[in-house]
Amino acid sequence: MSKNLISEQEVNVLLNDVWERYGYDFTEYAPASINRRVNHLFQVDRFPSFAEYRYRIISDPGYAMRFVEEITVSVTEMFRDPSFYQALRTHVLPVLATYPSIRIWHAGCSTGEEVYSVAILLKEAGLLQKSVIYATDINVSVLEKGRKGMFRLSQMQQYSRNYMEAGGREDFSSYYTANYEYAKFRGDLGEKIIFSPHNLVTDGSFNEFQLIICRNVLIYFNKKLQDRVLTLFSDSLEQLGFLALGSKETLSFTSVTRKFRQLDNREKIWRKMQL
Repeated sequence: MSKNLISEQEVNVLLNDVWERYGYDFTEYAPASINRRVNHLFQVDRFPSFAEYRYRIISDPGYAMRFVEEITVSVTEMFRDPSFYQALRTHVLPVLATYPSIRIWHAGCSTGEEVYSVAILLKEAGLLQKSVIYATDINVSVLEKGRKGMFRLSQMQQYSRNYMEAGGREDFSSYYTANYEYAKFRGDLGEKIIFSPHNLVTDGSFNEFQLIICRNVLIYFNKKLQDRVLTLFSDSLEQLGFLALGSKETLSFTSVTRKFRQLDNREKIWRKMQL
């Protein structure tokens, strides 16, 4: 594997190419993370030079999508950070239960493990039938995986532990059937989830929600882009709606700080205040 790395300036050239040619704007992503991911692909695919890497991205749309996927891929698991789901179960779902219908936006959903986790919470609270979860991501290939509702069977033991720590009330295996190396999750969960492409950088609001979940996405954005996305979320939330972020993310010192009140300092869940 080549030890040569491409420079930050060359990475910016590639990002501009992808923006101009394919419409994906990564120019305001946090530089350290994006440089690492662009260089990882450069090395894994053994390009002899920056020029050949760039030519391949410009001339081959299929490879350009591989480049996009490398940048946007995220680590996810069911009931990740169980205490977060416990807080959703305890503090948020009882409020959502008072609405005649429930609209949830899960932005940056990746392959959908956390979306199915929320669907299970809604099911156990008796709220799934009146709910719709819009699960969005910039990466079309991960959405396709989410639509199938099939996750590796080898992960189920860990997911079951997470589920129990999150206050799970059922036998976790009742939510899926084993299918060779995969666990296929129940259709009554999947039919309440709409997987759809959405680009947080360039796309606008498409509904009004009572809960928006976007965990471990903003950490990849610079401050300006974080503010833009948080404004989008604020504009997309009903009054008194909830916004949930990842464990290393915050609304403090952002453009929307004054519009929200944090529910619990340990869990990153905020409520939009009544104006």
